[in-house]
Amino acid sequence: MAGLPRVNCWALAEHAGDASPGGMQHFLAAAVWDDDGLRADLRDYVVEQLGDPDAVLVIDETGDLKKGTMTVGVQRQYTGTAGRIENAQVAVYLTYAAPAGHAFLDNALYLPVSWTSDPQRCAAAGVPDSVTFATKPTLARQMIAKALDVGVPARWVTGDEVYGNDPALRATLARRGLGYVLAVARSHQIDTKAGRRRAIDLAVTLPTHAWTRISAGQGAKGQRLYDWAFIATSDQDLPGSHHLLIRRNIHTGEYAFYRTHSPSPVPLATYVQVAGIRWTVEDDFQNSKELAALDEHQVRRWTSWHRWTLLAMLAYAFLAVTTARAHDTQSADELIPLTVNEVRHLFVCLAFPRPEPAAGFVLAWSWWRRRHQARAQASHYQRQAAALQLN
Repeated sequence: MAGLPRVNCWALAEHAGDASPGGMQHFLAAAVWDDDGLRADLRDYVVEQLGDPDAVLVIDETGDLKKGTMTVGVQRQYTGTAGRIENAQVAVYLTYAAPAGHAFLDNALYLPVSWTSDPQRCAAAGVPDSVTFATKPTLARQMIAKALDVGVPARWVTGDEVYGNDPALRATLARRGLGYVLAVARSHQIDTKAGRRRAIDLAVTLPTHAWTRISAGQGAKGQRLYDWAFIATSDQDLPGSHHLLIRRNIHTGEYAFYRTHSPSPVPLATYVQVAGIRWTVEDDFQNSKELAALDEHQVRRWTSWHRWTLLAMLAYAFLAVTTARAHDTQSADELIPLTVNEVRHLFVCLAFPRPEPAAGFVLAWSWWRRRHQARAQASHYQRQAAALQLN
């Protein structure tokens, strides 16, 4: 959270006053941690500070663009970070969204089949032998189950089409008594009394009186108003109340669709509120990358990636909780409430001001970096020359 231009083991070690990055690199790659225990500490901290029985579990994935083929999980795949297919590493995250605030609870790295079908590649990246291929909805289902099994209070789950289109995830949530509002595609098939129909075909036949204008929450420029409608459905004979929720843009007429479930009937406005909360995970991605270096890891192996992202999630949880506490204790008359960005700025400037380093220390680090880079460059050239000779 130091606000460094780049955040990696080199920059962190120099900022901390270390003579080299060796200690930081060992800390991530080889030091003895109780990784599961620290992950449980993150979950317990977030729930202790923000917990609410009506909280929403938000699932989504994010990608980090990478070069080469050696970084664990990397391949050419679609990532919303770039909005297209790129060489990237993708992970699924679970956000806890409550009235007081929101922060990450857990994450899981997505390993494509190109990795799980190549044991040698996985072994080189330190992937445990027990790890097998799992779809993104499966990873989400595992994280949600783990949270619920230890008593995390929550009433709803929401996510985008990747998760809404998965019937196994919907069935698991319904059987565990959780409500959900999960996006689906316009071509998603819905069972009706007249047979299976596409979601878009149902939407365009609705009469004017079927629509209600409701805000999906407050945005940066005011209320996010849309027209909404819902149609009662069934889903695999699962318990509870099931609907197709339809959102229509009041300016463009564009449609969006959601499969919904509630253990007991709830009004349309409740589903709309949950649908609007899905965007908290986008805020968490943006803020945790900007303020806690979630995406700036320069590591290749399984253990190092999990440790780096866990530390970033802990740092961001601290910012989110501190911001929530400030909202409870500080008057905001004539001021907008404190944001996580402002809290990080105040924390860095006031809590831990850093004296200017001595000239000798700065020069020593410059020498170390350039020596390391020269050795790396020579190694790359030697490997390239050897490959050319073999060919």
